[in-house]
Amino acid sequence: MITPADEQLLRRAIALAANAVKLGDAPYGSLLAAPDGTILIEAHNTVRSDNDISAHPELKLARWAARELDPETAARTTMYTSCQPCGMCGGGIARSGLGRVVFALATEQLVELNPVSGAWPTVAQDGPALFDEARVPIEQYYRS
Repeated sequence: MITPADEQLLRRAIALAANAVKLGDAPYGSLLAAPDGTILIEAHNTVRSDNDISAHPELKLARWAARELDPETAARTTMYTSCQPCGMCGGGIARSGLGRVVFALATEQLVELNPVSGAWPTVAQDGPALFDEARVPIEQYYRS
């Protein structure tokens, strides 16, 4: 359930997205808040300015949380973001141990506003292959 306090922090994420546009970047903004609502860190999309396809604000914050917060603290934080995290960011968020994500626009809404957002090509994948060879470093790492 989204509370009035959540809405206030979502408005800040939307403001970060608006500021990103003024800076020449894509319109996405996010912040990470402690359980009491204190903002721990903010970021906006810098894919263009950094020339880095992974420079989404959600992924930046997930990486920061994984480096800077202990697991118990991370699990009590909430990410507020202007748009629903993409698959790349969702994976980073899950691995960082964040406890909650609150977003303003759903992916479907974003695609309605900008159809190009949903036009990523499918990349062919082949595998699995070479199991006996590939498992050696995995077993060495996880069994030592």
